[in-house]
Amino acid sequence: MADSRKHLLLVEDEAPLREALAERLAEHGFDVEQADTGERAIEHLADFAFDIVVTDLRLPGLDGTRVLETALLRYPDIIGIIVTGYGTVKDAVEAIKRGATDFVTKPFQFDELLHALNSALEQRRLRSENAYLRSQLQERYKFEGIIGRSPAMRILFGLLETVSSSASTILVSGETGSGKEIVARAIHHNSPRRAQRFVALNCGAIPETLLEAELFGHVRGAFTGAIGTRQGRLEQAHKGTLFLDEVGTMSAGLQMKLLRVLQEREFERLGDTHSIKVDVRVVAATNSDLKKMVAEGQFREDLFYRLNVIPIELPPLRDRKEDIPLLVQHFLKKFSAPDLHAQATEARAQSQRPDHGRNTEPAGRTLTISQQAMRALMAYSWPGNVRQLENAIERAVALSGGRSQIETADLTPEIQQASESTVSPDVILPEDGIDFEHYVSGIERELIRRALEKTGGNKGQASRLLNLKRTTLVEKLKRLELQH
Repeated sequence: MADSRKHLLLVEDEAPLREALAERLAEHGFDVEQADTGERAIEHLADFAFDIVVTDLRLPGLDGTRVLETALLRYPDIIGIIVTGYGTVKDAVEAIKRGATDFVTKPFQFDELLHALNSALEQRRLRSENAYLRSQLQERYKFEGIIGRSPAMRILFGLLETVSSSASTILVSGETGSGKEIVARAIHHNSPRRAQRFVALNCGAIPETLLEAELFGHVRGAFTGAIGTRQGRLEQAHKGTLFLDEVGTMSAGLQMKLLRVLQEREFERLGDTHSIKVDVRVVAATNSDLKKMVAEGQFREDLFYRLNVIPIELPPLRDRKEDIPLLVQHFLKKFSAPDLHAQATEARAQSQRPDHGRNTEPAGRTLTISQQAMRALMAYSWPGNVRQLENAIERAVALSGGRSQIETADLTPEIQQASESTVSPDVILPEDGIDFEHYVSGIERELIRRALEKTGGNKGQASRLLNLKRTTLVEKLKRLELQH
């Protein structure tokens, strides 16, 4: 069972006061150790990690300030309270500067000291909770360079934490630009293989005639131009992780050779008959529907199952638009960071000017984005996903000139156009027309339903999402006969 009592070191040279305080503190649940001098207090601190130190400021020998400094140096989270009969504002300020949590002047009522102790303990609890929540938010919203707070991304983070420690083959699927290589690197850097190499090979970017040599390596004379023996990516990734991007573009022959590697953990370099054993974890990625390719005979079924031991599917950015503001802030910080080379160049130029040192600003700036521009980014469908968003922000930063805020005009024309049109399903107008009021009411009802669903029924938050007054939303709910 955890010790719920708070351990307190009481340092006071007046024995009657010290003993009386120790007795009262014990009655209120504190486990009290007494010391009559600063030297004795420091001996106690060397032997035990107290939660609290309450010390008189004026002590024979080492004073209370030295006791407090020693306690904080050894235990940064310890609560320090100074008690003194020489209570001046200067003493109080100095004690706080040195790390005291509170300052109590003699003569005092016991309740004053008890209040100071309880307040300090509550502050420490809140600091501890806030630190824990911050760590949880970091874990939830960011995982080795992957950013997101949407439900889909939280599920992904949990899955990545689970699978990273295993040795199983992983197949990452997702659209172009969704971050498949970033996920593969995150898996590697959170795995037992993190100290070894992460080797990436884009199977779709290398001609078929060269891909086999690139993957398996070759010996001298294996083909025209092979003037020496060369390691392939498999050997380079020994004991580490091999990332095979666009694995669906492999030829049937190469698929069969990769299958053998996964089954037997061995291969031969091109032009060689000697088998090489390899210990490598394979993370494959594809933006194709491999199941469909298997059904159509374009991809080996046995290889598919060997690769698809642990499937990870990345959601497209259009399905997690609530992550866009988080990603935008990340990219703004990245692309508006100070350019060290530019800083050095500017510094040299300034040093040669007669007025160098005056009216100078460091290279780099803090950039924000207007709400109108953010709405445009949120309205766009992002066919290129996170990669396209990153490129869009880089372009916007470059076009913003010396301004401190990104505006809609800094975005690409297609993004601006998306913000100007209302995203709605295509409407087919029949020859006999439609019931306009009924159709518009249906769209209105669906938007309100989604807003309330997203906010857990909170009308205030839903009205903000819809850019409506709360009273207007309530009136619409009544008119549309929506029960919430």
